[in-house]
Amino acid sequence: MTRRLLRAGFALVAVTVAVTALAAPAAPKASPQANRFDAALAGTFEAREKDWRNGAVVYQVLVDRFAPSANLDAKRYLYPAPKVLRGWDELPRAGKYLPEAKVWSHEIDFWGGDLASLGSKLDHVQQLGADVLYLNPIHLAYTNHKYDALDYKIVSPEYGTRDDVKALAANLHGRHMKLVLDGVFNHMGRNSLLFKQAEASVDNPYRQWFVFGPQYEGGARTWALAQNLPELNLENPEVRDHLYAKPDSVVRGYLRDGIDGWRLDVAFDIGPDFLNELTQAAHREKPGSLVIGEIANYPKEWFPAVDGLLGFTLRQLILRTASGQLDAPTAARMVHRMVEETGVEPMLKSWVYLGNHDTARLATTLPDERQRRLAQVLQFTLPGSPNLYYGDELGMLGGEDPEMRAPMRWDLAAPDNAALAWTQQLVRMHRGERALRVGNFRLLESQRLFAFERYTDRACDAVFVLVNPGNADVTDTVLIPDSKIMDNTRLVDLLGAPQDTAKPAEPLRVNSALLQVTVPAGSFLVLKPDVAPPGGYTNYKRVQ
Repeated sequence: MTRRLLRAGFALVAVTVAVTALAAPAAPKASPQANRFDAALAGTFEAREKDWRNGAVVYQVLVDRFAPSANLDAKRYLYPAPKVLRGWDELPRAGKYLPEAKVWSHEIDFWGGDLASLGSKLDHVQQLGADVLYLNPIHLAYTNHKYDALDYKIVSPEYGTRDDVKALAANLHGRHMKLVLDGVFNHMGRNSLLFKQAEASVDNPYRQWFVFGPQYEGGARTWALAQNLPELNLENPEVRDHLYAKPDSVVRGYLRDGIDGWRLDVAFDIGPDFLNELTQAAHREKPGSLVIGEIANYPKEWFPAVDGLLGFTLRQLILRTASGQLDAPTAARMVHRMVEETGVEPMLKSWVYLGNHDTARLATTLPDERQRRLAQVLQFTLPGSPNLYYGDELGMLGGEDPEMRAPMRWDLAAPDNAALAWTQQLVRMHRGERALRVGNFRLLESQRLFAFERYTDRACDAVFVLVNPGNADVTDTVLIPDSKIMDNTRLVDLLGAPQDTAKPAEPLRVNSALLQVTVPAGSFLVLKPDVAPPGGYTNYKRVQ
């Protein structure tokens, strides 16, 4: 009897184990060549690849300035004086302050673009290789930049409707792309009905949505003392309910419409606690959605309050390196510290930008083409999601506000545009190299170069980046601290010779983990190991 019970018990255990095994998710299948160090990373990079937020190529658009409306005459009434509707060939110029409106005249100059016209130009964005379309604010607002919201839940009629947003999201999803909107949740516009009601009476229910007091110029607390931008009182739960907490909130409602994430304006002003609440609300509404914070601070302690941030610090490091203000070893050290202390996971989701609607355009910031290309190489090889500002891929010029917000130069979008061809090459490289999209980061040892590796758990994925921003050629011995890189490995140049520099007479090779290399002044090399040379023999046959 005991033996029968034992046999039955063993059978039951066996069945239970079998069922459990069937129900459990399959573990990533290890390569026969995987070593114990690979085992510690098993599944890491596969999981990152499944998350569209990691290493995505982001394309930013100001809807008013991207594509001329096909139906402009029918909507001229939407731009009443003192607003001005400009011709597409006109450039924005700094205007005068309008005391009654409490805005500058160039803030109410319009060019007439809309969501429909934007949709007609999506082929350009897709062919560039973008994964994500990011739109500056589209909600109802008085100005052209829309950072002065009147009603978050209504799309500005100059642009279209909520149905147009849904259609745009569906169009992008059909192209395997994502849509991110700009959320301006720290402040609204002075012309908003909510603020006007709150300002008019201390008994108004919306009075507590803002912060009033005699200590504030104009009677209310405003963002950066801009009188047109009264700050929201986020400490009021009703405000948070309206913005992100309730099912019918702004954040959650647009996610249900089909958008895939939010970029949060002046997120540093919102603060970590409220950012964390917003991010969690977005994730609950749409798992896998993205929340990016406009945070100029050192990034280390801003996660997981946001998924990623706009890379202010990284932008400055790249531009100062490219322009020669920062020497290569110092820049490398600073970037390494930031990545190490922040963690590569949030860095991969953070946007690496060189110019946007708040800065001079890249071609104006770095007029020297060699410096500009060097900066772009870093933008597309350092950990993160490269963020392109509309028109920069065409080499458009533009200084400080409002010059950088000129209408898109579609006449420059031609096959013979060298800036466009170069950007497309960088995008192809970034999207085609697993390590550049989702890989880890480590420095290579070099005395005079900004040298680093992006790597995964596979030798074939490794990418080595060597940058010389100086005015003289650099010959250096570089240590490649990657145990999988075999002796005498030939390195392939992923970008060819994009500048007027001579190709090495002999292929570059790694010997005893060392690379002897000359990088010309103001130049770079992006190298990859050749793990399958012709002839049938490879010393990589027993490493992953």
